[in-house]
Amino acid sequence: MGDLDGLNGLVVGVANRRSLAWSIARAADAAGARLTLSYANDRFGEKTRALAATLSRPAQLLACDVTRDDEIEALCRAVDAEHGGLDFLVHGVAFASREAISEPFVETTRDDFRQALDVSAYSLIALARGAAPLMERRGGGSILTLTYLGSGRVFPNYNVMGVAKAALEASVRYLASDLGPRNIRANAISAGPIKTLAASGIAGFTHILQHYRERAPLRRTAESTEVADAAVFLLGPRSGAVTGEVLMVDAGYHVTGM
Repeated sequence: MGDLDGLNGLVVGVANRRSLAWSIARAADAAGARLTLSYANDRFGEKTRALAATLSRPAQLLACDVTRDDEIEALCRAVDAEHGGLDFLVHGVAFASREAISEPFVETTRDDFRQALDVSAYSLIALARGAAPLMERRGGGSILTLTYLGSGRVFPNYNVMGVAKAALEASVRYLASDLGPRNIRANAISAGPIKTLAASGIAGFTHILQHYRERAPLRRTAESTEVADAAVFLLGPRSGAVTGEVLMVDAGYHVTGM
């Protein structure tokens, strides 16, 4: 029996085998969950189908543009029809244009700011709103998102994404407060730098990795499997009294000063 045995989960944001959303999906499957995997568009659909074929039990696969409320509503209806409710939601979606994270922050355009905040932060609110009734019928549930230390500190070439992650973390706290009376928890994992599709767009990412290896107390970076293990804890019953938290999974880097 796994920690998530018999639970229904929705994982939004599967991109490829290196995405943290996929690592979490794989760990949740191993822990016994029945899954729906959501991907952004046809570009990611083929890769998601290939990944889903490696899971231990069949997964429902659905496309969803998280900037469209009608598609989020359709996603939640499809999940409900397939599984009859929802026990957990993993939000693994973030985006900012290459220009927005490479140009000086003061040059951020209104459109780039709006896009980054919409995709990376507001989508969590919209998904939580759609998922909450499905969770309530199951007696409660757990919502989890992914953030980064750039929400509170300045990192080179992170720029508007840092602002988006700050908004995301604030959203977690307000969702935890709003949904707590319905026995729905909301938390975030702040992972250290990991080579993902999103990270590939950050200039100097290799330097950031090396800096973590030199300065983090564990003298290394976190592995995607370690992030996934932490996610399984936050999604399941063993973390039943944990909500509104940002769990740091970064080899201890966040505690360092110099």
